[in-house]
Amino acid sequence: MGKYSIKELEQLSGIKAHTIRIWEKRHQLVEPERTTTNIRLYSDDDLKKIINISLLNTHGLKISKLVNLSAEELHQKVSELSETKSAVDIFIDQMVVAMIDMEEEAFDQLLNRLSQRLGFERALTEVVYPFLTKIGVLWQTGNITPAQEHFISNLIRQKIIVAIDSLPLAPKSAMRVVLYLPEGELHEIGLLFYHYVAKKEGLRTYYLGQNVPYKDVAFVVEQHKPHVLVTSITTSPTASAIQGYIDRLAADFPNTKILASGAIVRKVALKFPPNFHVFDNAVMLRKFLSAGV
Repeated sequence: MGKYSIKELEQLSGIKAHTIRIWEKRHQLVEPERTTTNIRLYSDDDLKKIINISLLNTHGLKISKLVNLSAEELHQKVSELSETKSAVDIFIDQMVVAMIDMEEEAFDQLLNRLSQRLGFERALTEVVYPFLTKIGVLWQTGNITPAQEHFISNLIRQKIIVAIDSLPLAPKSAMRVVLYLPEGELHEIGLLFYHYVAKKEGLRTYYLGQNVPYKDVAFVVEQHKPHVLVTSITTSPTASAIQGYIDRLAADFPNTKILASGAIVRKVALKFPPNFHVFDNAVMLRKFLSAGV
């Protein structure tokens, strides 16, 4: 069971802490626990209720009417809203609720509905990635268990793998791209989506996955002579070692264009060699690849 501060509730629901306090006092919306120092702590049920009421209130339903509805009635109204409205925040917040409850069927239905409405690629870029960003606060504060993190990550991972497998294999004459995460990097969802984008663009892909030793990258580059190398660097190599790693890649693979995303390459002050380029997201990666890099 999560225990959320009012600030965390504000970040996850989009409702200002001041408004939440007013709703508590005026409508008895929720009754948070209080610590010995009088700090409010909210439960998973409180979070889900606030999220659903926030969504419905944003779309025109009065708070005075919503507070009298049961959890099931609120959920039903949100489901009805998602059938008629296309606002991204509706789907993101429903995903948060499905993750908290570890409801695979609910999450699966949401993603399928989004894919049918927007297409798989837009569903990921416009909804799934903002969703992952939004729940980052849960990971940082320990309000999401390892089981919940693995649950949601694996569901998304499975969807992307199925989408990749449905795409045809490009001929050997096509532009070649190797995708990998450096040794120590384990968060693979972004790289899998980059694989999907590259394969959909008609490139011949060689997907190495997470935690790949440098010597293995060098072996594959030597064997297949890729035109492009795609990676993502978030935590490894560290900020102090990243410049050396970039310089080594560029020097060892001078005939390969190296495309990298990730927090470290975006936030640390670095000097990029001519064959090294940084991209922020899958849309930017597509532009690089469609332009032949």
